[in-house]
Amino acid sequence: MIASHLLAYYFTELHHDHVQKVSNSQQPARAKKTGDFLALDLGGTNFRVLLVRVSSNGKQKVEMENQIYAIPENIMRGSGTELFDHIAECLANFLEKLGIKDKKLPLGFTFSFPCQQTKLDESFLVSWTKGSKASGVEGRDVVGLLRKAIKKRGDFDIDIVAVINDTVGTMMTCGYDDHHCEIGLIVGTGTNACYMEEMRHLELVDGDEGRMCVNMEWGAFGDDGALDDIRTEFDREIDAGSLNPGKQLFEKMISGMYLGELVRLILVKMAKDGLLFQGHTTPDLLTTGHFQTSFVSAMENKKNNEGLVSAEQVLRGLGLDPSPEDCVATQRVCQIVSTRAAHLCAATLAAVLRQIRDNKAAERLRTTVGVDGSVYKNHPQFARRLNKMVRLLVPDCDVRFLRSEDGSGKGAAMVTAVAHRLAKQHAERQRILNTLRLSRDQLLEVKKRMEEEMNRGLAKKTHATATVKMLPTFVRSTPDGTERGDFLALDLGGTNFRVLLVRVRSGKRRSVEMHNKIYTIPQDITQGTGEELFDHIVHCIADFLEYMGMKGASLPLGFTFSFPCHQTRLDQGILIKWTKGFKASGCEGEDVAALLKDAIHRSEEFDLDVVAVVNDTVGTMMTCGYEDPQCEVGLIVGTGTNTCYMEEMSNVELVDGDEGRMCVNMEWGAFGDRGELDDLCTEFDRAVDDQSTYPGKQRYEKMISGMYLGEIVRNVLLDFTAKGLLFRGKLSERLKTRGIFETKFLSQIESDRLALRQVRSILQHLGLTSSTCDDSILVKEVCSVVSKRAAQLCGAGLSAVVDKIRLNRGLEKLSITVGVDGTLYKLHPHFATIMRETLRDLTPNCEVTLIQSEDGSGKGAALITAVACRLRDAGK
Repeated sequence: MIASHLLAYYFTELHHDHVQKVSNSQQPARAKKTGDFLALDLGGTNFRVLLVRVSSNGKQKVEMENQIYAIPENIMRGSGTELFDHIAECLANFLEKLGIKDKKLPLGFTFSFPCQQTKLDESFLVSWTKGSKASGVEGRDVVGLLRKAIKKRGDFDIDIVAVINDTVGTMMTCGYDDHHCEIGLIVGTGTNACYMEEMRHLELVDGDEGRMCVNMEWGAFGDDGALDDIRTEFDREIDAGSLNPGKQLFEKMISGMYLGELVRLILVKMAKDGLLFQGHTTPDLLTTGHFQTSFVSAMENKKNNEGLVSAEQVLRGLGLDPSPEDCVATQRVCQIVSTRAAHLCAATLAAVLRQIRDNKAAERLRTTVGVDGSVYKNHPQFARRLNKMVRLLVPDCDVRFLRSEDGSGKGAAMVTAVAHRLAKQHAERQRILNTLRLSRDQLLEVKKRMEEEMNRGLAKKTHATATVKMLPTFVRSTPDGTERGDFLALDLGGTNFRVLLVRVRSGKRRSVEMHNKIYTIPQDITQGTGEELFDHIVHCIADFLEYMGMKGASLPLGFTFSFPCHQTRLDQGILIKWTKGFKASGCEGEDVAALLKDAIHRSEEFDLDVVAVVNDTVGTMMTCGYEDPQCEVGLIVGTGTNTCYMEEMSNVELVDGDEGRMCVNMEWGAFGDRGELDDLCTEFDRAVDDQSTYPGKQRYEKMISGMYLGEIVRNVLLDFTAKGLLFRGKLSERLKTRGIFETKFLSQIESDRLALRQVRSILQHLGLTSSTCDDSILVKEVCSVVSKRAAQLCGAGLSAVVDKIRLNRGLEKLSITVGVDGTLYKLHPHFATIMRETLRDLTPNCEVTLIQSEDGSGKGAALITAVACRLRDAGK
């Protein structure tokens, strides 16, 4: 079986090219890739070496030069080393004659024996057929053996790109001229067929989209006894005397290697029974192989009794003295044997045709069979009998039989030409994707630079120029279990926000009960004025209080505000800058708690006590810390990304006092804004940054978070398509739209449960209606590379944080918990695993437990408020 998508791809390409012919004729000629390709066609006692030139001046043209070389019988039955040395020698001779020995050309190897393939340039010989018996080859990769023989010589080099069967080569050769050709048939020294099967039926190969060429190896049909009821004593005698008894039984009833021998055995039997030659035999008639299949073809020539003349000449050549009746009888034996062969071939071909027709669910099938082989071509009646019987057996199939005039070598060269181009395209894709792949050394460098920026952010002297701002949050304490009361929480960090009522109970039945409602912020409000934004938020709080039956209530409120803020106390947050696409005017440089209070006063519907302004990372840390006292780090990987952790007060230079710890909001999304990540940024990162609301800002976030990953993928796909490496170079208008490739698509596409068929449906939603199975595989790879890099970068940053905590405390080993929230972390199938692996690799002295925050950062804001109220009450 040809276990490679290449043949299916090549076939689709042929069909596509023919469909395009009419429209292309109305357009300026486009130059196609051209080149010289070698083909090696080995299938019997002779083999051919071909140079195939594919040139183009608007219309593709194929020119061929070839040389036939004999393989002496002692080599065909000697050792595999001798055989492949002989092939390499002939190849060297051919290259020398053409003066191209110094060129390293791509080569397609037609090897016409049963092989098991796992990829296009690897083929393990299952068993020799057609009288070949070179030792030490069965079970081995024939491409590897040929490469070894060429390397041993050392006087030339070639690039073996593809190995195919002669049936496949024939189908490809004929398919080049007739796009309906989807079956290849050989009836020569041996016999075999191949055809295009639906991928969904090929259980040995992954994927269920499109079609793939299947090499049937039908010569072995009957080896399980399926043909025992129609095999004759002559078939059994031929099999018993063959080099592979019990094998290739169907081939031994059909092919050129055996037809003459079948006739000879019948003539011997009839002579011994006194029915021919007056009961006489001769040593030549009794010698195996002395009645050749070419004699059968000659005797069946009906032109002017030429067949009978040939019969008399052949029989006399065997030392017999035939009568006219003997000649007629011998001719009749030839007709019976060759007709049986043609009809058996027709019956099996009919089964293939029915399979293709059923696959297509077509009432009538129109198809072409590409045919090659000496029996089909040279026997005067074989083709006609085969065609006629096929029409009788499958009347609902319109079959055209197309003779391959160029043999299978041209097909091998065409497959090689496509494979060579695809290999170059694959190399180019990988070169581009490698810019997005990170080494361990690069990740360690990210960790080191993050540590440096953290220290710069904490120090008074360098804080102003640090990209990682390390903002004090004034959260000094985690819950101790004595907190109680009802608290409101407001969780604002993206285009959706939540209002929560959190009931905290202390004592033995310590619990947190929550009620919440989600509200959206329309884009025109995120881009409008600050007053409009905060009026909208207050309107939603009023709606929530009414919904909870608490209209007019006055409760302490914790405000989770997930944007970079400068704090000098817990109930105040000066917005430094908007991120995540927000742009409401009149807010930057203002205290968001005061803006919220002003909006509450304007509404005159209720009053609230804004006790704490916290970042979502801090809220996440507190939520998880309520369950796990070891949780001292909060991480968000969602629309945006950020981290907070408990830092020693002695290191927080922006706040007086050096006793105890304070939670620091890192605002690590801006890491890289001073150029720290320039050596890791790709052209795709730069394109995403250039088109963003704030170019040059939040560079780290733009390589990691959910708001941007889909955009990075979209830019890679655009680049691949523009370079003809994807979607056949055809851009959909929808894919050109910024933001159309959502990050949720990455999570869906990378889901292990998702079949390629479903990937195709996502691509179709993006207007890529003619995408192929190979396109889906590539899109999946792009998504995987982009999301893996994001997870690794996040893991590298986090490793800097936990290592800093370990060093702060002078510990050899640190055991710590990180509370995590965010849609990307929660929904992507592999993000968490890759991040955890990176963290483990880069911080071997830290045992880090990652726990998911199930209740979001809103509960954390309420808990911080509860703690603050407890401390405030205690102070009173």
